[in-house]
Amino acid sequence: MTAPTLPIRPSHHRDSGFSNSDPAVMIGDFPWYEMVWRNARGDFKPLSAPSGGYAAFAQAWSVPIDHALLAQRQQAPQVTWLGHVSVLLQVGGLNILTDPTLADFAGPYGRFGAPRMVPAPLRGDQLPAIDVLLISHNHYDHLCDATVAAMVASGQKPRIFVPLGLKPWFDARGIANVTEMDWWHQADVTCDANGITLAQPVRIHFTPAQHWSRRTPFDTNASLWGGYMVERYPGASNAWRFLFPGDTGYSADFRAIRQRLGAVDFLALPIGAYLPRDFMKKMHVNPADAVQLMLDLEAKQAMGVHWGTFKLTQEAFDHPPRDLALALAAHGLATDRVWLMRHGETRTIAQ
Repeated sequence: MTAPTLPIRPSHHRDSGFSNSDPAVMIGDFPWYEMVWRNARGDFKPLSAPSGGYAAFAQAWSVPIDHALLAQRQQAPQVTWLGHVSVLLQVGGLNILTDPTLADFAGPYGRFGAPRMVPAPLRGDQLPAIDVLLISHNHYDHLCDATVAAMVASGQKPRIFVPLGLKPWFDARGIANVTEMDWWHQADVTCDANGITLAQPVRIHFTPAQHWSRRTPFDTNASLWGGYMVERYPGASNAWRFLFPGDTGYSADFRAIRQRLGAVDFLALPIGAYLPRDFMKKMHVNPADAVQLMLDLEAKQAMGVHWGTFKLTQEAFDHPPRDLALALAAHGLATDRVWLMRHGETRTIAQ
């Protein structure tokens, strides 16, 4: 009798959780005393305020949200930056939201942790109807208890995509319609949150990234992390692709994404939270790495995210734009290849 063939376990799966594509890059196993020392040294807050101070920065980098515009369903792609990594993508009749973090702090219940220095352009209960919610991983500046609770309390019922191992967090809060995804898995969205069938399906791919996960002291890397590609007209010659890579260090993952899924039309590009480099390099790209990541994906256009919102790391709030300009110039690229949008700003994406 032939023994049954056992499924081959993906290389990034471990008995205790998950690892990066490069198994040599282990992140998250920091000894407690190193974290105490780094915190005391000031590694997790800016070493200086932005030029002119935080109030002036917030005023310069914010615009009032256009609620009437966001309330309109869009076929052609339109994007709104809500601060940090919260991006509202409106395309193909869908409202798609990434990593909603609209609370005053990036930490437990939105009341503790890293303070928000630029006010959120809207509250969680003021969002337009969200059809698809994409969660990249479980860190507090990407999965915010207070924002998700406000969305649910306001009657939002999106289809939610999360990495493997993260569904129980939603189950514990009685939140339904949650789909766990492994790297390279895909799912088609064929209707909006109201059950209205779309003219064309939109495909969601879960993509690899180099990062880690932890929500408590006891669950390091127990759930997966990654990014999402949103593909309109999947498989067609005129397919349009948006990539939200989540949190990531620079790795070969992005060349693999380009090879397997195609060139990216619009990229939500992380450009902040990169100092001190000896600690952040594996988990967060700096602007130089970000530009290379964009080139690996052959992204036509990008917008900067993961900067200028929360006090998370050593660089001043106004340093990422400066360092990004230098990185683009080093490759002979125009400064507008990466949009630096203001909190609350909406732009239409050329196709």
